[in-house]
Amino acid sequence: MAQFRSEFLTTLAARGFIHQMTDEAELDTRAAKGPITAYIGFDCTAPSLHVGSLVQIMMLRWLQKTGHRPIVLMGGGTTRIGDPSGRDETRKLLTDAAIAANMAGIKSCFARFLTFGEDGVGAIMVNNADWLNGLAYIDFLRDYGAHFTVNRMLSFDSVKLRLEREHSLTFLEFNYMVLQAYDFLELARRRDCLLQMGGSDQWGNIVNGVELARRVDGRSLHGLTTPLITTASGAKMGKTAQGAVWIDDGLLSPYDYYQFWRNTDDKDVGRFLRLFTELPLDEIARLEALEGAELNEAKKRLALEATMLCHGVASAEAAAETARRTFEEGGIGADLPVIDIPRDELAAGVPAFKLFQRAGLAPSGGEARRLIQGGGARLNDQTLNGETTLITLADLGASGAIKLSAGRKRHALVRPG
Repeated sequence: MAQFRSEFLTTLAARGFIHQMTDEAELDTRAAKGPITAYIGFDCTAPSLHVGSLVQIMMLRWLQKTGHRPIVLMGGGTTRIGDPSGRDETRKLLTDAAIAANMAGIKSCFARFLTFGEDGVGAIMVNNADWLNGLAYIDFLRDYGAHFTVNRMLSFDSVKLRLEREHSLTFLEFNYMVLQAYDFLELARRRDCLLQMGGSDQWGNIVNGVELARRVDGRSLHGLTTPLITTASGAKMGKTAQGAVWIDDGLLSPYDYYQFWRNTDDKDVGRFLRLFTELPLDEIARLEALEGAELNEAKKRLALEATMLCHGVASAEAAAETARRTFEEGGIGADLPVIDIPRDELAAGVPAFKLFQRAGLAPSGGEARRLIQGGGARLNDQTLNGETTLITLADLGASGAIKLSAGRKRHALVRPG
């Protein structure tokens, strides 16, 4: 591992964030001298970010904690085109109203991780629509188009992958990398932004921005990317069989967020502790050295620390207590996900497979049927044998709820509304 002078790069390297850098010696020197400004861009394609974006968010957090200024660039303009990087198909184009609604939801995610303010190293949030929406096309092509060669753009992995798989890459998407490069130039001019960071799939786009600033303004800018973060099974971070692991607690409860981290594969615990918590490295080394059943303590610590960062101490501790009661005492934790079913509907009875789907324990009726047929479904801690068994008010427990379980780790409560 490279030795750095700056606390920022030393921290990122030690915790596993660094994949590629442009001129790491110069960037390290600049960061060691005093505060720098760096940005990461986020397109507004959903109403919240999910944990697939958490590596980038944590990198901005460490940037600020080590004395530098983060910029969160909202892609109000570029979302209208769609980033082709890492995708096999064209993104669905969103309306301006949908982009604005998504942006409002995403903004709230960052307040949990960054301290915003116009002074010092306070984080700032900007929208690239502020400069992209007013561009005159012919003038833009004349001033900046000559600095991009199609030959080089075709050499980037994000483009080559699409072409090799014979998937279409529209001219609209092809323009995205030009606009992202221009974003970097604008932020350098407006905010003296020195560094763009992102995932490894953004390397080509970032290098384009570095080159554009050098050619047009004679500026020396820098890029840094993180490795592709996957689970031990090879799955992308942020997605599960049940759907996305959202940061917004209106889309995913703190308990379910906690459980996502609690269910981390043994092989991922140490890596995820370094990336997604702020625990000291010596404590992480102690936790990842645990073996057998003791490794569960490391997973609980990961879940608690990650949930505290995202949802606060009170919600994290409540989620941990619910998990303890549910799994260790066999009880019903107060923080379990709850769905309300009209009392008259429960009185008549709801087929088990439909109720499991409605409770979010299976993504479809077919999956719910297979879960029950395979013996993985339980009703009030008893194995459920028939997928069409009617679940009724008679199944209410002493707590006034019906407990549904999918496997050993996912539970939900059904209450009459």
